[in-house]
Amino acid sequence: MLTFVADGPLSVRPLDAPDPVAAFFAAHDAGREVWLATSGSTGTPRAIVRTTDSWVSSFPQVRALTGLAAGSRMWLPGSFAATLTLFAAALARWAGASVRTDPGAATHAHLTPLAGMHLTVAGDRLDRALHDRAVAAGAAVAHYYGAAELSFVAWGAHAEDLRAFSGAEIRLRDGVVWVRSPYLATACVTAGVRESLGRVDGFATVGDRGTLTADGLLRIDGRGPSAVAVGGATVPTADVERALRPGLAGELVAVGAPYGELGQVVAAVLTDPGDFAAARARARAELTGAHRPRLWFHAERLPETPAGKVDRAALTEQVARGALRRLVAGPAVSEP
Repeated sequence: MLTFVADGPLSVRPLDAPDPVAAFFAAHDAGREVWLATSGSTGTPRAIVRTTDSWVSSFPQVRALTGLAAGSRMWLPGSFAATLTLFAAALARWAGASVRTDPGAATHAHLTPLAGMHLTVAGDRLDRALHDRAVAAGAAVAHYYGAAELSFVAWGAHAEDLRAFSGAEIRLRDGVVWVRSPYLATACVTAGVRESLGRVDGFATVGDRGTLTADGLLRIDGRGPSAVAVGGATVPTADVERALRPGLAGELVAVGAPYGELGQVVAAVLTDPGDFAAARARARAELTGAHRPRLWFHAERLPETPAGKVDRAALTEQVARGALRRLVAGPAVSEP
């Protein structure tokens, strides 16, 4: 049974069906659009409306890139409420692969960063260090960057190896990533109001910032104005993280920490305390003034959003209330 949503042209809401994947393909056969909820990581939760072909047209390329075949066994630990999980389940059924609940019985997985077997990682950045650890453990790893509204934008081995996905054209406008491809959604629905996905000359964006090298490497620096106000200076956290992350065994996230008349200072949170000496030395060598972290903390685990991404708001709150272990003592403004 298909559940239709009257948001303009009738579209199908797969998650309301007992078998969301079957509902997706029923919509495909009927020539209907699908209505998909997003994680709400950009703020107010909203829905994405897309043609089924905007996914299905990418299936042959993803199958070739991941080595998925009839008889493969896909582990999907995420909820279908995440569009990347529903996409992977539909891809598996299209390819003749089965979906398994036991990772030990699987040949492939599609998830946010985690090590093991043949992994397709999405939903957040995959660091080179984590990629290398997974490969050293015997896993084959693929990583892609995209969004619920855009689907596939770039593909590679890890976050420093992303190039345009086949059929996708990437442009940067004032540091913001725009893409034109057959995989774009049709519309967004916020608070019951349907709006067409904004496009300029066929290009659309979700506001992610990045850089594109002359030879086609795409680097994603984060979404929107993620920055710390230090006195009169505005410090993009992506700049701090990009300078300090290379060579670390664990993750590093930069956030703002309250500090008297300055308002805030940059705080660096490490998941591996063994990285502290190297990260602090790099900060001294490569960052100056307001960009240099003045507080250093260790977190056993980084808080996550329901979609499995780093919850920066929650991490900032943990720093502000002193819930994390300090890695060095002394006045904040004198560090490091």
